Parts: sequence; structure tokens; C-alpha cells
Amino acid sequence: MSLNMNREVFITCAVTGAGATQDRSPYVPRSPAEIAQSAIDAAKAGAAVVHCHVRDPETGAPSRDLALYREVTDRIRDADVDVVLNLTAGMGGDIVFGPTDAPLPIKSDSSDMIGAAARVAHIVECRPEICTLDCGTMNFAEADYVMVNTPGMLRSMATIMRDAGVKPEIEAFDTGHLWLAKQLVADGVINDPALVQLCMGVPWGAPDDLNTFMAMVNNVPADWTFSAFGLGRHQMPYVAASVLAGGNVRVGLEDNLMLDKGVFATNAQLVARAVTIIENLGAKVIGPADVRARLGLQKREPV
Repeated sequence: MSLNMNREVFITCAVTGAGATQDRSPYVPRSPAEIAQSAIDAAKAGAAVVHCHVRDPETGAPSRDLALYREVTDRIRDADVDVVLNLTAGMGGDIVFGPTDAPLPIKSDSSDMIGAAARVAHIVECRPEICTLDCGTMNFAEADYVMVNTPGMLRSMATIMRDAGVKPEIEAFDTGHLWLAKQLVADGVINDPALVQLCMGVPWGAPDDLNTFMAMVNNVPADWTFSAFGLGRHQMPYVAASVLAGGNVRVGLEDNLMLDKGVFATNAQLVARAVTIIENLGAKVIGPADVRARLGLQKREPV
């Protein structure tokens, strides 16, 4: 296989995520002010796109509170730095079953399963340029937890995103998710060409070995744009791997808390290290204006 290196690369910074990382690092932002400032710092370090979740400011637990999304969005848009805003739409599809000998009823106190319109209400309200669409149902490391994204749910969510003028970033955790994404594009639910994030090493999706990664890459249509990331200590190796495979990169505290062994990272530090890797490969890091031109995005002004 010939090398198909990307010479003009954009960096996405995944600022905080929805995982239980709030007490594992002093730099994981919780409040809207902290999340927005961390995103702004990442943009100043070289990220063209910031991918944002919100958290309860007191506990750090993941939240779907529309007011928190509104505050984060407004703070980023009012900042003195330009950046493409990417909000998650992955919340609200969580089912936790009972024990294996009695899986029903589901555990209502820890499940969070809502309808399509509710799952994207903050997208319609805040109108980011990009939002994520987890393109498949998936088991994670937890024994009885399932992230549920049925084809019908995805069609409904993607239609609302399209009608709101927001570009979905297809989150693909395995090759079957790309198969479904291609069908959604063929059916006109998602506009062509699409934007894809290849999620490597998330249990129990695609493992983060390079053979599997290239299988994922080879299932992305040639005219689509893709990025990729790996978790933990594999985050920076996947910066290089994605660029060499023709893609863009994602780093950030959602996926990795460490700068070096025993050294906690900030989002800005992770972005700065990614910039160094990309430039040392002989590629150029591009900014938000170039990303908008490439992806056909329209910058949203402060409301």
C-alpha cells in the first residue's frame, strides 16, 4: 500500500468528555467557564476544532443541561480566538441492564434513554458548526451497559442536524458503523461528502492496532474527510498514524489525561505536542478558516 500522507492537517481538541475522569486529573474542566477557557487555550495552541461536552459544575458528572451548553457556546464564540465549535450529541442513549439472570427491568436510576429530539435539543438551540453522531450501538467495558443508537434513532437525529444546518461528525467505533454511515449518506439523510472520526481502542469497538486502523481507513470513501484518535498513551502515536494514512487528528483530555508518564496534561499542552508531531512529519497545521472552506461550514456569530 502506498503512503497517502495528509499535508494539510487540522487538529480537533476533545476538551472534557463524559467519562468519569473528573477526579483523576486536576486539569479536567467542569464548569462552563472552565470548559470554555480550556477550549480557547486549545485553540490558541493550534486546535482548529474544539469538541465539547458539559458537566455538572459541582460534581463533574456528565450533563445534558441545555443552559450549560448555551454558556459554553457563548463563551467560546465571544472569545478573542477563532475556532470551529463541535458539540457532542452522544448523550441520552445509555441503557444499564439488570444482572444477567434478570436483565429486565433496566436500571432506571443509571439509564438515560431519551428521544431523538431531546438528544439534539442543545444542537438546535446552540447551532454549532459540527456535532457528533455515534453511528452504531456498542458495548463498552462496563458489564451491563450499552450505548444505544438504533438505525431509526440515527436517521431521526441526523435529519434534525441536517435541517438545523449542522454538519454531523460520524463517530465510527467499528467498520460496521462506517457501513451504516455510507447507507445514511446514500439515502440522503447525511450530506455527501461526510466527516468521520475513527475511534480506536475504545472497549469493545475497533482495537487500536494498525491493521485494524487501516481497515477502518480503507472503509472511508475517498472523498470524505476523516480524523482519528487513540486512547491514553496511544494518543500521540495515533497523531502520526492518522496523518500518514491521509487523515486529521484528535487529541484532548476526553481521551488521554497524561502528557508524559506521571505528568498530567492540559488540553493546550496536548494540542501543542500534536502540532510538533505534525510539523516534524513535514505537514502543515491548518486553522479554522481553512477547515470551514474544506468542510463547507458557515461560521456562527455570537447571538
